[in-house]
Amino acid sequence: MQLKAPDADRVLNEHELYAELLQLDGKNIVELGCGTAVHTERLAGADRGRTVMAFDVDTVQIERHQQRTDLPGVSFELGGAESIALPDASADVVCMFKSLHHVPLDALDVALDEIARVLKQGGLAYISEPVFAGEFNEIIRLFNDEEVVREAAFEAVKRAVDAGHLELVEEIFFLTSSRFTDFSDFEQRILGATHLDLALSPTTIAEIKARFEACQAADGSAEFQVPMRVDLLRKP
Repeated sequence: MQLKAPDADRVLNEHELYAELLQLDGKNIVELGCGTAVHTERLAGADRGRTVMAFDVDTVQIERHQQRTDLPGVSFELGGAESIALPDASADVVCMFKSLHHVPLDALDVALDEIARVLKQGGLAYISEPVFAGEFNEIIRLFNDEEVVREAAFEAVKRAVDAGHLELVEEIFFLTSSRFTDFSDFEQRILGATHLDLALSPTTIAEIKARFEACQAADGSAEFQVPMRVDLLRKP
């Protein structure tokens, strides 16, 4: 297993990637760290026999999602990956989209054990994580340096595989596009994320803005190619 692949140059739509890898129709799906539910909506797949249990520790997001009526077959619950409120062997698929590194460091191994516990034999875990590299990362690290936690998340997956709790099916490196119409869009979506509690100084905000503006096109937009890693795992 590799933490990063410097030569990864494929630009992929992650929705299409996991749809192909996981074959979700008719499956019981668990999403850990659902955030704004961007992926939850894709996982739901109306009228395709799917059920989705989506968890997050962000009370604000979960309370918003629990008011939704447009996602039949989807349930939103407050909870973290280190304590999944589901029975043993109840899930066909477990997904984590850029969320494993948000699990407390001392709970990472427990979280991987929980994923293995709730998966059926032969069930798949799809864990995608941003690679600590690239222009977008250089902006983000100005206010949220995640190098240590991302490496710790990778090492936890590796330990789970080495211990035989989960087996590695495939490791995939690719680039995904992240586009912002202008700096205000970046502020709203990134600096205003509800899972972050930021108190940034004017100096830091000015530095973030300067880095962002250096990447802007003539129309004020900025598009970044973000390096990603997916570990596709199976419950033995």
